[in-house]
Amino acid sequence: MNKLATLTLSSILLGSLTFNTAFAFSDVESGQAEAISALYKQGVVSGVDSDHFVPKGKISYAQSVQLIVKGLDLNLELIDFVKQPLASDTFKNVPDDAWFANAFVIAQYNGVDIPKDVNPNATITREQFGHMLMQALEKKGNFPMINIKLEVKDEDQMTPEFQGTLLRMIHYKITSLDKDGKLNPKAELTRGEAATWVYNAAKVLAAHSEQPVIKENVTVSVEKVNDDVNKITLSRESKPSSGYEIAITGINFNEDGNAVISYTLTDPKPDSMNAMVITEPKAVTYVSSKYKAVAEPAAVNE
Repeated sequence: MNKLATLTLSSILLGSLTFNTAFAFSDVESGQAEAISALYKQGVVSGVDSDHFVPKGKISYAQSVQLIVKGLDLNLELIDFVKQPLASDTFKNVPDDAWFANAFVIAQYNGVDIPKDVNPNATITREQFGHMLMQALEKKGNFPMINIKLEVKDEDQMTPEFQGTLLRMIHYKITSLDKDGKLNPKAELTRGEAATWVYNAAKVLAAHSEQPVIKENVTVSVEKVNDDVNKITLSRESKPSSGYEIAITGINFNEDGNAVISYTLTDPKPDSMNAMVITEPKAVTYVSSKYKAVAEPAAVNE
């Protein structure tokens, strides 16, 4: 642990992009080898040296955010900013020149709820990491919010606002309970566990992305905000429950003057619990009044 403590945070897990020609961490057990090997080859994780990954070592909040961002390929490509966002705009303890600053910005704009006063150097618990990972996964894949009923022996130890995401994480088999049926939410997460969870989440995302695109009539309405900006609302047809959604995934501004708004549609899964009420799912964005808004379904892999 002395050696681990002397390394910079970036080189411990994610900062270095210098890799071995072959995966040969001698301290990784078989249960985590597939995940760590795959992420290593993708350039998502690295070892503390050429032979050791230290899978039982603790992982910091900064390393966790970077791992989730890289492992799920989160980015800001589909977001149009008036000014470049900075980490210091939101997080008082994240310097803009820190190696992990950009990851915090990307995570925030991809639906990950990170405390504004977070200490990036602090270790992270299993429930904190799991909650962030599931928020990123469900936002990226436009997953429906489903209610899960599972028997978890220490569910009462979970932070209440994390319970839903943690139960869904178990449901999607991103992690599993221990032999006593417990998640141990307050325990500190290890590097090996973090890599395995992200690897499993990426597999869930890939499988979900292969589902066929739902085709349906979507209407576009335009409301003037001011001379420069219009509010654009995409609306689905009326639905019988609250489980139907529409989400905007990106906007392309074309030379022909069209702002092509990509969207995805999500229907409730058979085992989900939703309010039985007539709804009209909507999604809102804002575009320059110089462009004509046009909506089209997003590509399956978008």
